[in-house]
Amino acid sequence: MTNSTKRCVLALDQGTTSSRAILFDKAGRPLATKQETFPQHVRSMETGADGGGVDQAVVEHDPEDLWRTQIGCASQCLSEAGVRPEEVAAIGITNQRETTVLWDRATGNPVAPAIVWQSRVSAPICERLKGDGLEPEVRRRTGLLIDPYFSATKIMHLFEKYDGLRERCECGEVLFGTVDSFLIWRLTGGRVHATDVTNASRTLLFDISTGEWSDELLKIFNVPRAMLPQVQPSSGIFGEVDDGWLGAPIPIAGCAGDQQSSAFAHGCVEAGDAKATYGTGAFLLESTGTKPVLDAKGLLATPGCSLGPGPALKSYCLEGSVFVAGALVGWLRDGLGLIERSSDIEPLARSVSDAGGIVLVPALAGLGTPHWDPFARGLIVGLTRSTEKSHIARAALDAIALSVAEVLGCLEASSGHRLPRLRVDGGACVNDLLMQIQADVLGVPVDRPAVLETTALGAGLLAGLATDFYPSAAAISEARGIEKTFHPQIDESQRRQRLDQWQNAVGRCQGWARPVEVDWY
Repeated sequence: MTNSTKRCVLALDQGTTSSRAILFDKAGRPLATKQETFPQHVRSMETGADGGGVDQAVVEHDPEDLWRTQIGCASQCLSEAGVRPEEVAAIGITNQRETTVLWDRATGNPVAPAIVWQSRVSAPICERLKGDGLEPEVRRRTGLLIDPYFSATKIMHLFEKYDGLRERCECGEVLFGTVDSFLIWRLTGGRVHATDVTNASRTLLFDISTGEWSDELLKIFNVPRAMLPQVQPSSGIFGEVDDGWLGAPIPIAGCAGDQQSSAFAHGCVEAGDAKATYGTGAFLLESTGTKPVLDAKGLLATPGCSLGPGPALKSYCLEGSVFVAGALVGWLRDGLGLIERSSDIEPLARSVSDAGGIVLVPALAGLGTPHWDPFARGLIVGLTRSTEKSHIARAALDAIALSVAEVLGCLEASSGHRLPRLRVDGGACVNDLLMQIQADVLGVPVDRPAVLETTALGAGLLAGLATDFYPSAAAISEARGIEKTFHPQIDESQRRQRLDQWQNAVGRCQGWARPVEVDWY
C-alpha cells in the first residue's frame, strides 16, 4: 500500500494512570480514541538508618499492566474506528518519563516493579551522592539535579534491593529502559532496544551537550553500559511492529517523552515559546533555542524533540516540574472521599467565591521546581470551624494554579522577559475554573487549544514526519487552533497577595520529613 492510501497515524500515549491510543488524520484531527486505566501501587517504606528512619513514598507500576493496557488500547482503537492496520502510516510513542523498567533480555519479562517518576524511594541515595559533592558535575552534563525523580538513582535502588541484579545487567542479561523502550522492545518482539534523546535525557546518564551516554555519569551512578538502549532521534524509524500484535508490520517512527512531545505539537520551537501540561503533574517547557541553559536556578535544561539524522541535538528547553497536579484531584476523590468523580471538583469549588483563607500545598511527592525538596510534605493551613469541603476543593484548584505560577516566575527570571501568554493542554484543562484561576494568578492570557491531547498529537506528528505522512509540522496547523482564551480578572495587587500567601505556606512544609537528630535527656 502506497503512502497516498494511508489514512492516519497511531499515537500510543502511555501515561502515569492510564494508557491511550489515538488515531490522527492528515490534518492532525483525532479520528478515534481508546483509553484504559491501570493500578498504581503506592506505599511508604521505612528507610531505616540510611534514611534516618523516615518513611519515603514508594510509587510503582506492574510493567505488564502498562503493556497490557497499551497494546489493548491500540488494537481496540483500530477496530472501533474501522481502520485496517495497512492503512496506518506509522506509530508514534509518547510516555511518562523517568519511570524505570528492568526486564530480562531472553524472556522480555520484568525483573522488578517499574519505579514511577513520582517515587521518592531513592531519596537516601540522592542525599549520599549530593553529600559526596557530585551534583555540580551531574548538573553540568545533564542539565538536571540529583533527585529521586530521575532514573539513575532508581536503578541504584534496585541494585541495592535485588542481589545479583547488577551483575546480570553488566553482561547484558537484564536491560533498562524508560517506558518507551519497554514498549518498543515488546512491540518489535525483542528486536529493538532503543529510546530517543528526550527520554534518554531524563535518566541522569545522558550528556545533553554531546548527545550520548556519558562514561563519567555511568561511573558516578555505577550503571553498566550494557543495559542501556540505543539513543535515536525522536523522529525516525525505530523498527516495525510484529504482525501478530496489530495485524501488519507498522513502522514505529516517532518517540518522545510526554512533555517534549506536547511542546512539539504546540509548535514551541522558537526561543521564548512556552507551554504547560496538566496531567498527573504539571510541567512547563520554554524553548531556549539551540543551546542549553545550564545555570537557571531551580529549573532543568532538557533537549527538545530531535528530527535527526544523527545524534546531534539542535533544540533545548528549560523545564519546570510540579509533581502533583491532576493527582491532587485524584487524592481528594480516592484518598479523602471528598468527591465521587474528578469532574465533581469544578462545581464543588464554584459553590464558594474563594477558598475561605485556606492554602493547600500539594507536596504529596515532595516539591519539584524550584525547591527540589524530596522531604517536603503536603500541607493544608487556614482551617477554621467554618471550613467546608467546598473550600478545600477551591484551595486544591488554587494550589495547582499557584504551583504553575511559581514555576513560570522562575522561567521569566531566567529568560529575562515576561511571557505574553501561556499555551496549555492536558486532561485538567477542561476545568474552566482552574484555567480562569490560572490566568488570574499568572496575569497573562491562557490559551486552550482545540485538540487537548497534544502529547499524543506530538508523537503522531513525529511519526508522520518520518514517513512523509505529514509533509511538514505546519500541516497540522488546524489542530493547533485555540478553542478558548482565559483572560485575567484580578488586579496586580490581588495577584501579588495570593502569590505571597502561597510562598508563606510552601515555606512551612519544606523539609518536614527530613531526618533530624534528637537528644533525649
